[in-house]
Amino acid sequence: MDRGLKVLALIAILSSSLGIRGLAIAQQPADQQAVPDAPRPQPASGLKDLGPITPGIGAPAGPTSSSTSPDVPQQTAPKTPPPPPTDVQTTAPENLNAEDIGQRIVTYTTYVEVPVTVKDQKGNPVAGLTWRDFKVYENDKWEPLKIFSVDPAPLSMAFVVDQSVTMDVMEKVNNSLGAIQGALSPYDEIAVFTYNNGPRKVTAFTGAQGNRVPMVMAMAKATGREEAVPINSGAFGPCSITKNGSCLDSNPTMQRGGATGSSSFITLPKEIHTLNDAILAAAKELSDRPQGRRRIIYVISDGKEYGSKAAYKDVLRYLQTNKIAVYGTLVGDAARWGEGYISRLHLPFTMYDNRLYGYVQATGGLMQSERDLNGIEKSYAQLAEQARNQYMLVYASHEPPFDSKYRKIEVRVNRPGVEVIAKKGYYASSRDNVQH
Repeated sequence: MDRGLKVLALIAILSSSLGIRGLAIAQQPADQQAVPDAPRPQPASGLKDLGPITPGIGAPAGPTSSSTSPDVPQQTAPKTPPPPPTDVQTTAPENLNAEDIGQRIVTYTTYVEVPVTVKDQKGNPVAGLTWRDFKVYENDKWEPLKIFSVDPAPLSMAFVVDQSVTMDVMEKVNNSLGAIQGALSPYDEIAVFTYNNGPRKVTAFTGAQGNRVPMVMAMAKATGREEAVPINSGAFGPCSITKNGSCLDSNPTMQRGGATGSSSFITLPKEIHTLNDAILAAAKELSDRPQGRRRIIYVISDGKEYGSKAAYKDVLRYLQTNKIAVYGTLVGDAARWGEGYISRLHLPFTMYDNRLYGYVQATGGLMQSERDLNGIEKSYAQLAEQARNQYMLVYASHEPPFDSKYRKIEVRVNRPGVEVIAKKGYYASSRDNVQH
């Protein structure tokens, strides 16, 4: 009896323990996965397994032996090439036509246009040059080219006629004015100015091949001034007979001590040649022309300057700020061989015999000296063609966009015995920052 009770108690204890365990197992989720074991740590590979390491290159690809055979030559580092020269351009500039240049220039305020004419020893234009033949220096610093173009550009020409020349020279100029229209293309435009004692605008810009141009050229004709050279001494002078140092001539205005002189010399009447004022008036008309056109002032004159209200340095600065080049046909005495070079010299307190030469040289223009009608007419066509067909170099200046300082420009061509004609410098302008 006691033994049976013990067996029943043991069975009850086992059943209760199994029920609790089953309950715990039932509460455990059926989809629970076992946690995987962590990866075993791998031994670090030593540098001896990578093989020889070359500075700058690294270890060779693929398995290598931990030891190097003595028969295998050691790998050496290649020699570093020397740096290229600082004034050699390696990237080609953009080659755009004239319309694209006008559209692109207004986008970049630091871009500078430099039209260039290259001539050989005989004075003929040199064609076929590439961007590799040119180098541009601004303030003695080399500037790589951004745009290079050889396409002809339309002209905006302000034609200036000097009416203060003598009558014989003015007659040749009058007869030559009809040839200027034949030197221009249908894409060009022209404005006409004249000057004698002050400038006068005959017409604003109009189409170069329009019917209005011949009428305007007829209005630009004049008679010129009389060629009367006063004689101050000698038998034909105004005071050929004297008494006690005084002149016995009846003309008091031409004798010593008269209205135009003193007791020692005679002061002759001075001529008026307002070249500075005429160029400034033409430049103001040109400054509003659209970008992408060649702005030129074409002057036919003897080059003399006296009596202008505008100073030469102020007019030249205006030209260099607005990208205007001055071209000219020199007539009269300044066009005579030998005298044309002497006329470029200037004595203090005297009239400038050839002020036109200074404008042409500083702005990168061209000038010819002609004395006959045929030469004057040919010069129109030659200078207009050379102004239209120039090498256009465009670079980005390293100077601040607007500092009102003069920037010197030097253009060099990698060809022997050539003459490079380009503007000597410029002033930065805010006009190029305007979007069109």
